[in-house]
Amino acid sequence: MTGETMRGVKNRRMIGIFILIALAWVWPAMPKGQDAGLPGKAKDLFGPLPRVIVSPENPVTPAKAELGKMLFYETRTSMDGTFSCARCHPFSLYGADGLRKSMGRDGKPGVRNAPTVLNAAGQISAHWVGNRKNVEDQASQSLTAPASPTMPPSDAAEKKLQAIAGYGPYFEKAFPGEKNPANVENFGKAVGAFERTLVTPSPFDAFLSGNSAALTDAQKAGLAKFMGTGCVQCHSGIYIGGGTYEKFGVLEPYWTYTKSAPVDEGRFTVTKNADDTYVFKVPGLRNVEMTPPYFHDGSVDRLTEAVRIMGKIQLGVVLADKDIADIVDFLRSLTGRIPENALKVPILPRKE
Repeated sequence: MTGETMRGVKNRRMIGIFILIALAWVWPAMPKGQDAGLPGKAKDLFGPLPRVIVSPENPVTPAKAELGKMLFYETRTSMDGTFSCARCHPFSLYGADGLRKSMGRDGKPGVRNAPTVLNAAGQISAHWVGNRKNVEDQASQSLTAPASPTMPPSDAAEKKLQAIAGYGPYFEKAFPGEKNPANVENFGKAVGAFERTLVTPSPFDAFLSGNSAALTDAQKAGLAKFMGTGCVQCHSGIYIGGGTYEKFGVLEPYWTYTKSAPVDEGRFTVTKNADDTYVFKVPGLRNVEMTPPYFHDGSVDRLTEAVRIMGKIQLGVVLADKDIADIVDFLRSLTGRIPENALKVPILPRKE
């Protein structure tokens, strides 16, 4: 981490301490069965989802999103004709694949767990270590990167894409006025535009919008504990995380609890900065109950265990079983509705 980033981390932790002190005074006095300002406090820390995750660099249009959805399912541009974005991010598993590490070319496991694509476009970057700028960059590089199951270099991938003549009108409509729109950059923009529509409003969003009955009493208790324990130091904002890079294992080595092997050095592998050792992007927690296994290496299968580990090695808190159960109840309120359009598999253009 840079000095500026480290100062930011320290500032967030100081803010978290002040929050904890304030909450310690407020929540013990909460009248039983009443919210006692809980929605307002939650709204200050989080925020309901937008309808579409906007990008000034890549405005979402219906034509671009329609093309992006087809390309999300397209296998013919891959080296062996079997891989697509949907292979590692099926919507039947809430945009993840349920594997500890996704299977790549020749059946070899990937480096890290495949995170969900749902709500991912609003996060600070793509991938656990931030080696992709955004969802557009991720989509483009997935088409051409040597470690990808697809066909490098980019000109070879473009030739495969351009050989599917049926895509021509779709690219022309999505990128009007461009001479040769069927290219790797526009592939990324189209897939990115589609992924920017993958927002999943949940009961928690209804709660933030003023519907107190949207959460059960147990979920409200879990929300209070989620904030009061200090989870919000990292897991705040619209996506309940996804906005910062943090060290995994602040107080103790993470692998002592996750039994990870090998040990992943995290963002250090990208920046070569010693301060980034064991630093990862904080995952967004929306739909977290639907996307096990957990952590960068998929080393933990159960959400209750993931919560217990986070309390211990990030916050120095030994959470009681009841506290863990309540927090998990709250996390279940983050499970949202996948857009109906995303659940309809498209018919892909013919090659000739």
